[in-house]
Amino acid sequence: MTDGETDRTVRPTNLGQIIKKARTDRQMSQRDVEEATGKEISNAYLSQLESGKITKPSPHILYALSTALAVPYETLMERAGYIVPSAQRPADVKHGRAATFAVDNLTADEEAALLEYLAFLRTKKG
Repeated sequence: MTDGETDRTVRPTNLGQIIKKARTDRQMSQRDVEEATGKEISNAYLSQLESGKITKPSPHILYALSTALAVPYETLMERAGYIVPSAQRPADVKHGRAATFAVDNLTADEEAALLEYLAFLRTKKG
């Protein structure tokens, strides 16, 4: 970059931007991602995610994207609002990362049941 140029690199901040940047950095089309996820995520759904029309896909979808695009699962979960960003978490609070990353061993039904139970527990808290 010369003195007269400005840095036009924009750091993605929302979920759709992160997904799109990861995809384009890997020179993948939306159809390539569809294939890489075993058609779990259609190119049309991916388009809606990237454009911001869908802002909170299921953790299962986020996991498929994290695997296909090599983006940390925790990053996608934070941007979708499922977990508090690490920087905002008090240092003395244990997060339960083991549970977060145990998704590999869950079926879609088990994952849905766990999320439903978690929502129930959170409503009892406050």
